[in-house]
Amino acid sequence: MEFLDIPIFDDDFFKMMFRFTLNFIFLTIIIRFIYYPDSKRKDYVFTYYLISIIVFFLCFTLKKYEMDIGMALGLFAIFGIIRYRTNPVDIKEMTYLFVVIGVSIINSLANKKMSYAEILSANIIIISVLLLIEKYWALKQVVSKTIIYENIENIKPEKYEVLKADLEERTGLEINKVKIGDVDFLRDIATLTIFYYKNK
Repeated sequence: MEFLDIPIFDDDFFKMMFRFTLNFIFLTIIIRFIYYPDSKRKDYVFTYYLISIIVFFLCFTLKKYEMDIGMALGLFAIFGIIRYRTNPVDIKEMTYLFVVIGVSIINSLANKKMSYAEILSANIIIISVLLLIEKYWALKQVVSKTIIYENIENIKPEKYEVLKADLEERTGLEINKVKIGDVDFLRDIATLTIFYYKNK
């Protein structure tokens, strides 16, 4: 049964919904249970879900018509959006964006030559590697912060430990290193850069 030369329903609907459900489950594991607990960035959670869903249906639609040139152009456009941004994005967020796009493409483009066991294995391997690196192998990220310090008596080399202790008490951070920048003796202030672990 057709309407305006377009079928109202065909059997691919069940295939699309099953793959979408499968894709959504793995996306939720990656975004909600691996990425979000550490980052707490709700804006990126929204972005990752919407981009991955759009990519999934875009790829499924392109595959349906079996257009080789169209598929290539579509994939080129998909990966081109990674550079389409106005604000700088951290490398970790960019990596997760690439992961959710890749997972959606894998789940939508798989054909008869690829079994469900292979699709599930690919998704499970990706999630396992993410969990392993994020929860167990992730190195502590060192963060720097520039501050204005008024007690310039403590910037002397022999008072480094006093300076560090004073900064830790004021900031509440466990500081690894302090770098002294510009010093203004007229106003008795100094520009300091402190380094500390992000998870601290």
